[in-house]
Amino acid sequence: QVQLVESGGGLVQPGGSLRLSCVASGRTFSSYAMGWFRQAPGKEREIVAAISGSGSSTYYASSVKGRFTISRDNAKNTVYLQVNSLKPEDTAVYCCAAGLLYGITAREYAYWGQGTQVTVSS
Repeated sequence: QVQLVESGGGLVQPGGSLRLSCVASGRTFSSYAMGWFRQAPGKEREIVAAISGSGSSTYYASSVKGRFTISRDNAKNTVYLQVNSLKPEDTAVYCCAAGLLYGITAREYAYWGQGTQVTVSS
């Protein structure tokens, strides 16, 4: 069982930045691929970024490539999402997820956090 707790969301102006964090319980964090997903009101959940257990492989949705960066610190059981150049359309609840298989769809992730709200507005 893996428990995930996100933090770092908030209200930010367009063009601003945030650093989202997700802390995982357990002693085998490096065994899990991690993903960040987001869901905006009235829209389907979508993947934002993913990172393999070792951190050697990463994936970004085309809508965030060049603006968002996923990273992980296995010694701290933490995965990060640095979000820069935020746009109003980035407004959503951002959730982290853990899975034993590195993938870019939700079905590959068995464990989910509760999410952190990111609101981009002037």
